[in-house]
Amino acid sequence: MKGKLILENGMSFDGKIFGHFGETTGEIVFTTGMTGYQEVLTDPSLYGKIVVMTYPMVGNYGLNLEDMESDKIHLKGFIIKEDAKLPNNFRCEMTLEGFLSQYNVVGFKGVDTRELTKIIRDKGSMKAIITDKELTHKELKERFDNFSYENAVEQVSRKGIIEIGGNGLKIGVLDLGVKRSTLDLLEKMGFAVSVFPYNTSSNELLRHNLDGLIISSGPGDPNEMKEIIKEVKGTLSNVPMLGISLGAQIMNLALDGSVTKMKNGHRGVNHPVEDLNRKKIYITDQNHGYSIENLGGASETTHMNLNDKTIEGFRCDSLAAMGVQFMLDLSGEDLNNVFADFMAVIEKGIVEKNNDKECEKKKHI
Repeated sequence: MKGKLILENGMSFDGKIFGHFGETTGEIVFTTGMTGYQEVLTDPSLYGKIVVMTYPMVGNYGLNLEDMESDKIHLKGFIIKEDAKLPNNFRCEMTLEGFLSQYNVVGFKGVDTRELTKIIRDKGSMKAIITDKELTHKELKERFDNFSYENAVEQVSRKGIIEIGGNGLKIGVLDLGVKRSTLDLLEKMGFAVSVFPYNTSSNELLRHNLDGLIISSGPGDPNEMKEIIKEVKGTLSNVPMLGISLGAQIMNLALDGSVTKMKNGHRGVNHPVEDLNRKKIYITDQNHGYSIENLGGASETTHMNLNDKTIEGFRCDSLAAMGVQFMLDLSGEDLNNVFADFMAVIEKGIVEKNNDKECEKKKHI
């Protein structure tokens, strides 16, 4: 089916609608990965987005249920240059077009995605519409004005507490849109994991006597998440904490730092980040549209993006808190080192807690 992609700045592109035949409005962004399109489609962090894949051929190894990062597609639309009609992989269960159709997500193909990427890079992310209709200026304005994803985290977070994993350290995850691979990773590491809804109070979190708390990745503007920031602030200093992507931004705001919207964000699997303490370079997977502008509290920068020099990681030793803007890969050195640092913070907290208990016992002898 013939269709149009119309940007908020008035630019228009002809192409073909595939997957679900319909109309969709969202914020258009791009991601630079050559592979990993299934993870992009199902990542809750991309709720409300129309995503452009910069690599021209997409779908060549098909899709399968095992690699999904959540239980459905969260995108508003998916834009590619060309789709593979005959995917070839022993794990393939369905085609890209079939996957989009199953979850009622509009796909758009036949457009020069690299030209489109340059426009987003230079002009910044903006609202966009994929449609098969001839819309008037008034109709376009109405659709753009009506689009919003203010309650994005609420849409992607779990509704109740979920217990996962083994008998190791008790790790809590505040679910702002956590990826399945993050939970799989924690389970494989042997932790006893409790996943909490986004609106869990600090009192409820502390009642579970956690050894550590992870604030997950997710979608939306962190500056608008006042209640989440308040509850995270109430939890700081009471339990060692690690923020990932949106979680790191929330944590920095809870420390009275600042977070600003980026022109086009960091999305892709090839962002170079320097670990300032270890003097190492990591190639990281990132998916965020907000940068940490100024650190709060007594925090110090631990990681820096080598492309644009933005803050990619920080830690606040006095509050046993740390955060990173990149995702933690199942096998990467970045994962091993970040978790080594987090485990060191947790173990220090356990020792201090045990020492406090011993002191209390001696007082009553």
